[in-house]
Amino acid sequence: MSSSGVSPAGGRLRLQGAALERGLSVLSPLILLGLWELFAQLHVIDTRFFPAPSSIFGVLWQMLRPSSQFPSGELWFHLAISLERIAIGFLIGAVPGIVIGLAMGLFSPIRAVVQPLIDATFPIPKIAILPLFIMIFGIGEESKYAIIATAVIYLVLINTVAGVRNIDRIYLDVGKNFHASRLMMFTDVAFPGALPLIVAGVKLGMGVALLVIVSAEFVGARAGLGYLIWTSWQVFQVEKMYVGLLIIALVGFTSAVLLNWVERALVPWKHV
Repeated sequence: MSSSGVSPAGGRLRLQGAALERGLSVLSPLILLGLWELFAQLHVIDTRFFPAPSSIFGVLWQMLRPSSQFPSGELWFHLAISLERIAIGFLIGAVPGIVIGLAMGLFSPIRAVVQPLIDATFPIPKIAILPLFIMIFGIGEESKYAIIATAVIYLVLINTVAGVRNIDRIYLDVGKNFHASRLMMFTDVAFPGALPLIVAGVKLGMGVALLVIVSAEFVGARAGLGYLIWTSWQVFQVEKMYVGLLIIALVGFTSAVLLNWVERALVPWKHV
């Protein structure tokens, strides 16, 4: 028996189990793609709606290559625009969400004023507000930033408030007993204590930002991944539509991996 209380055999079993899980996570999508390709080649499925993955990846390769209309490649063009919108809108929503959430968690008068507004407006589907933002800001970039920020701020704010409210009361009392300023209560007590739930809110907000920007680009854009999917559907370029869906999935997966790394760096005790 090792000093940590875990037998070598138990450690090997856990390592083997983790390796098996990683292998299955890689193999399962490959098997799905293989079956899809087989069924498409055998015409078991209607290739007008479900083109073979080989055809989709062929179109993907063409869209990555420079052309006269898109010197950097059509796909890179649309991807860069969507990522810029997501990044700006996300920051506009996440930063105030954290600040207001910390204030609501620390100070009950602020919570009493803001909480009813949150409760009343949170259930509204955020994409339903897009026509209002287009009326206010026009069909340009500002309306897209606004709709993303609106979707993100709720999730980050609600998680931040919950994080502060879950802090052990003794830490807040120690800060008060040492006459910590309000800024110190924010930065040295509330923020570190609420960090696990803040990060969780940020991760949820990023996922919602992807959903919202694609929906917004369906109706109020002339470029972006949502626009690419919508116009491809309109002219029945199904392979292009699937390319757009694939890239959105990859963006979502990549952002989740990056945020998991950030979480491990900022909240290492959560993964012990």
